[in-house]
Amino acid sequence: MTVIQERSEILRVVRDAKVVAVVGISTDIQKASHSVTGHIVEQGRFRVYLVNPVHVGKEVLGRKVLSSLKEVPEPIDIVDVFRRPDAIEPIFKDALDAGARLIWLQPGTENQDIIDRYQDRIMVVKDACLGVMTGAAFARKTT
Repeated sequence: MTVIQERSEILRVVRDAKVVAVVGISTDIQKASHSVTGHIVEQGRFRVYLVNPVHVGKEVLGRKVLSSLKEVPEPIDIVDVFRRPDAIEPIFKDALDAGARLIWLQPGTENQDIIDRYQDRIMVVKDACLGVMTGAAFARKTT
């Protein structure tokens, strides 16, 4: 396992993914978690699950919010994190328990101590936005 930072490898991860679980989804349309996830949902490339114990049972972006990664009913390719850096360690633990392949730390969520502690057990992407990379991964090439 490792931290993935090379653009070509990040794009490969995005293209290979089928299931994304977004941790920290907000009902506030002004928040990045809502707008970025909305873009990902609109792309229609992934089965997207939303996780936030504060909003459990509410509907956001046409999906019911789950309380934890353990409730996601299928294997998770990407855990997309929208939480404060001091709150990400439990997400790493839950992702490992759920058998997730990769944790994607949205810009501003990174905590290097936690990344160092877990990078030998799960792949990590940091310093990149999943919404932007999804657009790039599936952009039509024009000639």
